[in-house]
Amino acid sequence: MADIIRLIKMSNTVTLYVAVVDDDENFCRSLGRLLRAAGMQPITYASAEAFLADTKHPLFDCLVLDVHLGEMSGIELGQRLAAEGRHAPFICITAHEDPETRALAEAAGCAAFFRKTDSGAAVLDAIRRVTL
Repeated sequence: MADIIRLIKMSNTVTLYVAVVDDDENFCRSLGRLLRAAGMQPITYASAEAFLADTKHPLFDCLVLDVHLGEMSGIELGQRLAAEGRHAPFICITAHEDPETRALAEAAGCAAFFRKTDSGAAVLDAIRRVTL
């Protein structure tokens, strides 16, 4: 009986496509591995501009955006996508948290805010929560 329940759950699973936009290659690789291990399909980008230039990406269920990128910040990317009518929820992540940045992210519509040192389980839970 347990095997049947497991098969039913597996057949009802939907792959979540998650964009990870972060200029830290090691962090992208680590988060990508974590997302794949959780059954998600991550696509990583080194910058907001690289994300915007990829016109062939799937519709993302969620975006994980580094706050501090090169030219365009993750917060600015989230705002731009919302202004264009693309409303995938986005989660901000940063190595350098401060109250002002968190407030800006929340005002921009950020669904969750994490430090890069926070647990991967918390990030996965947030992704699952915002994609329900």
